[in-house]
Amino acid sequence: MLVLVAPGQGAQTPGFLTEWLELPGAADRVAAWSDAIGLDLAHYGTRADADAIRDTAVAQPLLVAAGLLSASALGTGSSAADAAVTDIAPGAVAGHSVGEITAAAFAGVLDDTAALTLVRKRGLAMADAAAITETGMAALLGGDPETTLAHLEKLGLTPANINGAGQIVAAGTKEQLAALEADKPEGVRKVVALKVAGAFHTHHMAPAVDTLAKAAAYLAPGDPKVTYVSNKDGAAVATGAEVLQRLVGQVANPVRWDLCMETFKELGVTALLEVCPGGTLTGLAKRALPGVKTLALKTPADLDAARELVAEHAA
Repeated sequence: MLVLVAPGQGAQTPGFLTEWLELPGAADRVAAWSDAIGLDLAHYGTRADADAIRDTAVAQPLLVAAGLLSASALGTGSSAADAAVTDIAPGAVAGHSVGEITAAAFAGVLDDTAALTLVRKRGLAMADAAAITETGMAALLGGDPETTLAHLEKLGLTPANINGAGQIVAAGTKEQLAALEADKPEGVRKVVALKVAGAFHTHHMAPAVDTLAKAAAYLAPGDPKVTYVSNKDGAAVATGAEVLQRLVGQVANPVRWDLCMETFKELGVTALLEVCPGGTLTGLAKRALPGVKTLALKTPADLDAARELVAEHAA
């Protein structure tokens, strides 16, 4: 059984879309998406520097576009959603943070244009919320989860991502994160600042929820065609309406990727394929899901190996 997953913000690097745009038809698709959302995705995915693509309003649609483009390259479907469902045939799909919008397209809940329109509004709303207070996020590696969570509470930080495999991401103000760097929880090996411009999945993002809810009200979601695993609590969500409701609320709620991986175990997943720009979720799976084959789809050079994985493990 194959699970298809999409990474969240921070996975992007300068120029990561360049080779993907060289595939037949890719540049035209990205140009159409760019026109639809009013953002030059090709520019930001090929020529923009690290600071430019760190901007929340840019990074989020760029990541969704990359996930859709790389997934569609695996199959012959006319869109990434078609390819994921009919050609790739995963047993389940899931996404980390903004990757949930990519996963919603894979599952047929949203078409490509609707997914990109929604993520564009999400990115702008979260960027506006992040501008109110200077905030950020940092990954804590190692340590006992209970000890770490208690320490974060003492410092006033929120465990915005509980990722499993010995990783928790803290979010809060710059002052709170500086205090964390100076006073790490017992057993934590390292604190790594993330390439994001705000305390996502915390109360700092509350202003973005209303904006996103209004945008979502204009969408007509379909029910998932494959098992859609929500990062709110690892639950499999059966209706498009509930998927959309969860996409709205998750901007101000923690990501429970640890529970998603527990659900993968319960579903009997045997392989995990992470779409572009893959790596983060594959790394977590290698530690938390022993025996599950993993592959990160980073560049078109990975496509042949990814197709082999799909052939071996897809439904």
